[in-house]
Amino acid sequence: MSRRAKMVLDKEFQIAPIDKRIYGSFIEHLGRAVYEGIYQPGHPAADENGFRKDVVELVKELDVPIIRYPGGNFVSNFYWEDSVGPVEERPHRLELAWRSLEKNEIGLNEFSKWAKQVNSEVMMAVNLGTRGISDACNLLEYCNHPSGTKYSDLRRKHGVKEPHNIKVWCLGNEMDGPWQIGHKTMEEYGRLAEETAKAMRLIDPTIELVSCGSSNREMPTFPDWEAVTLSHTYDYVDYISMHQYYGNRDNDSNDFLAQSDDMDDFIRTIIATCDYVKAKKRSKKTMNLSFDEWNVWFHSNAADDDITENHPWQVAPPMLEDIYNFEDALLVGLMLITLMKHADRVKMACLAQLVNVIAPIMTDAAGGAWKQTIFYPFMHASKYGRGIALQPVISGTKHATAKHDEITDVESIAVYNEEKDEVTIFAVNRNLEEDVELTTDVRSFEGYRLLEHIVLENEDLKATNSLIGEKVYPVNADDRSKLDEGVATSVLKKASWNVIRLGK
Repeated sequence: MSRRAKMVLDKEFQIAPIDKRIYGSFIEHLGRAVYEGIYQPGHPAADENGFRKDVVELVKELDVPIIRYPGGNFVSNFYWEDSVGPVEERPHRLELAWRSLEKNEIGLNEFSKWAKQVNSEVMMAVNLGTRGISDACNLLEYCNHPSGTKYSDLRRKHGVKEPHNIKVWCLGNEMDGPWQIGHKTMEEYGRLAEETAKAMRLIDPTIELVSCGSSNREMPTFPDWEAVTLSHTYDYVDYISMHQYYGNRDNDSNDFLAQSDDMDDFIRTIIATCDYVKAKKRSKKTMNLSFDEWNVWFHSNAADDDITENHPWQVAPPMLEDIYNFEDALLVGLMLITLMKHADRVKMACLAQLVNVIAPIMTDAAGGAWKQTIFYPFMHASKYGRGIALQPVISGTKHATAKHDEITDVESIAVYNEEKDEVTIFAVNRNLEEDVELTTDVRSFEGYRLLEHIVLENEDLKATNSLIGEKVYPVNADDRSKLDEGVATSVLKKASWNVIRLGK
């Protein structure tokens, strides 16, 4: 085999323990994410609260530790008070971000109940678009203060005796974007976020706060936005957020799979900017990253524009319903590997989103729920990517691309789970023409044997899944890997996602 990659792993060469919250996700009041997604009373699969049990089971299969809520762009005109209390008394509102009608049937308390059902924490966002400090403080008091005050007693009156104890709070959303309701300049946002953070910490000093970073790497204000806003918020927040979506707009699959290199570059630039502010402030504190929106998103753009412009004010219209194909799953796998490689600084990440809206899980209003192609790499990473990210010392062959020069055939990372005495190698062969032989030196893992080699592959890069059936799903290909005297040799088929598990 002319194409080769070599990797050396050692249990002592560690990047960092992986924070399980990098396998987080996101539910926004947008399209059919909430209504007809997680919640559909009257559906045969609905439970007594109206939550779809088929969706709950699929979310549990992904094992998502934290879910961002309620937005997204939605949060920048969100009045949280409308979303609590007796449902029949809640107002209907014009939802300006996506030009839909929000009936507030599901709100903060219902969503918290659902999150518990799927074993997830809530990452709550506050509205710093049309609102400010006092409303953020009131919401925090409502959520986290035990009792005996205006808003904590209001929560109890609403039937929620114990506080929600939400630990992670986002200070607004994409405030650098002109599309954002209440868009701010960097100075405006920096000051507002700083003062909001200080006030919120007085109410609950145990919370973790996320300052808004750039909406994507192409923003004209990037990376000044980070440098200026952090000069205000650095001492009061724990994370800065990043968002990035990719798409195969040129229908060039070879170059499409190079976009994870852009993501890597984006993360490195943000780290450099954070560390510049740290140096400038003579600070001892290190700023971590929350990559709280990431995915492939481009398939549904034209259809969405038509809905927002020509058919506004619908309740839960089908928006952002990208149907993902096999090559999208490969890029999602590559993006997951990139997040793991930065486990020392990326401590949270949210696949945007979870159900129906650019999502791994889709529902049919009259039928069942089903898994998109991207469900599988995310599930594998969440399941086997818990532990310590090992430094992959890797070399190998490369191939040319249209816009990214030469890129590596293989991208890989390994995760060591000390508790289970397992090490899992995640690898994508992004060469669309040729198989690659990967040899991995694992001599430091004495007494380990090959447990399994899982692959996701398809001859058709555009193959998709649907309610009728799956064309893209993982299979075991254990004969493609062997472990001999501390060296694992694996055949990575062209265009494939591979999960190679070793253990005692």
